[in-house]
Amino acid sequence: MKSDKIRWGIIGPGEIAARLMQDAARASNFTVVAVGSRDVNRASGFAATFGIPRVYGSYESLLADPEVDAVYIAVPNSLHHRTTMLALAAGKHVLCEKPYTRHPEQVGEAFDAADSAGLLLMEAFMWRHLPRTRRFMELLPQIGEVQSIRATFSFAMGKSIDVRLDPSLEGGALMDIGCYAVSAARLVAGVEPVRVFGEQTIGKSGVDTLFSGMLMFESGLVAEIFSSFTSEHRSLEAIGDRGTLISHDPWKGELGGIDLDGVAQPLVEDDAYRLEMENLSAAILGNGQPLLGRADALGQARTIEALYRSAESGAAVSVAS
Repeated sequence: MKSDKIRWGIIGPGEIAARLMQDAARASNFTVVAVGSRDVNRASGFAATFGIPRVYGSYESLLADPEVDAVYIAVPNSLHHRTTMLALAAGKHVLCEKPYTRHPEQVGEAFDAADSAGLLLMEAFMWRHLPRTRRFMELLPQIGEVQSIRATFSFAMGKSIDVRLDPSLEGGALMDIGCYAVSAARLVAGVEPVRVFGEQTIGKSGVDTLFSGMLMFESGLVAEIFSSFTSEHRSLEAIGDRGTLISHDPWKGELGGIDLDGVAQPLVEDDAYRLEMENLSAAILGNGQPLLGRADALGQARTIEALYRSAESGAAVSVAS
């Protein structure tokens, strides 16, 4: 690397990548220099919109660019692992969109490859980088021992054709947005669940359009999660033996702030997508550590796998360890 800024390439110029670019110009330690897509016209349009200098008509051609240090992977879920492995083999650091995978063995394979190559890999749960997430966790001890956790993320999808509705691309409510609720429950609990129960509603396309579940922890703590493509709701609630803490929109910060026992708490807002890129860029430059690593990605994959297994069997199941 020839400068104090990490040079990023984007693989998969879709809606999420466009959201990432909205605040990228304010980045302190990175710049986006290339975009690659299997549709070169789509990549060209994206590059023109955001002023990205280099365009590639395949993922492989972008990965061959020696002036790209790291890649942000925003392809459909089923392509996350394959594309990440290609990027690591090409010597690129990787920020891969969530969920990295629903297959725990793929997490181990990817992080082993990154470690062997001296590269960094992080799952892109952007909400974990928000100041409001940090503030929620700072306030959590004030409610005492946590008795219950409730996390929701749902929206009304108006489309009948969408990658999130395609079973071959590993779409579905749990994979798309329920994974945020899983991430939050695990964060607030501070440990991994030992058992889960899941219920799903399968839509016309063959994916879950509604997924509800419970995560059970060794202490007896239970977390409820809810996700759907049929309603509008975003929240994170922790109920303790001395109070209640609610983040009204932990994922996007658009529906309200944080209340502690009904009292609004002061918040400093910032852009989650820029923050996650800055975090990994700083780590690549040797100025810190990635916020999320192997253990968190593995916990996510194991929990999601168990939730689907439970929903298919109709019974509570143990989470693999």
